[in-house]
Amino acid sequence: MKKSLLVLFTVLLQACSPSLKPINYGIDKCDFCRMTIVDPQFAAELVTDKGKVYKFDAVECMIQYRKSATEQHFALLLVNDYLQEGTLQAAEACTYLISPRLPSPMGANLSAFSDPGSAEEYRQQKDGTLYSWEALLAHFDEKR
Repeated sequence: MKKSLLVLFTVLLQACSPSLKPINYGIDKCDFCRMTIVDPQFAAELVTDKGKVYKFDAVECMIQYRKSATEQHFALLLVNDYLQEGTLQAAEACTYLISPRLPSPMGANLSAFSDPGSAEEYRQQKDGTLYSWEALLAHFDEKR
C-alpha cells in the first residue's frame, strides 16, 4: 500500500512539473503570430509555472507574447541556438545578435547563441549588435 502511494505521488509530482515539449516543425503554430513554426534555428518556447507550453516561430514572438501575457509566472523561457538547429536553451543564458545580414522569420533579424564566442564571431562576420537576455528585453521595450 505504501509503495503504491509512493509511486502515485511520484507520478503526480512529475506530471505537475513544468517541462519543455518538443516543437513539431511544419505542424505547430506560433502562439503569438499564428504562423506555422518551420525554422529550427529561430524557434522558442515558454512554459508557465502551471506547465502550460507556448511555442513561437521566433524569439521576437516570445518576447512580444511575454509582454502581453496575463499570466506572468514563467518556469522556462527557451530559445533555439542558431548553430544547433532545434536545440532549446535557457533564454537567460544565451547571447543574442541583431543583424540585418542575418534575417529571422519575423523580421527582427534576431538570432540566439548559447556560446558567447560564437555570437561574437557571427557579429564580426555579419555586423550587428550583441545583447544579453535582459538587454534584449530592454531593447524591445524601447521599441514599443
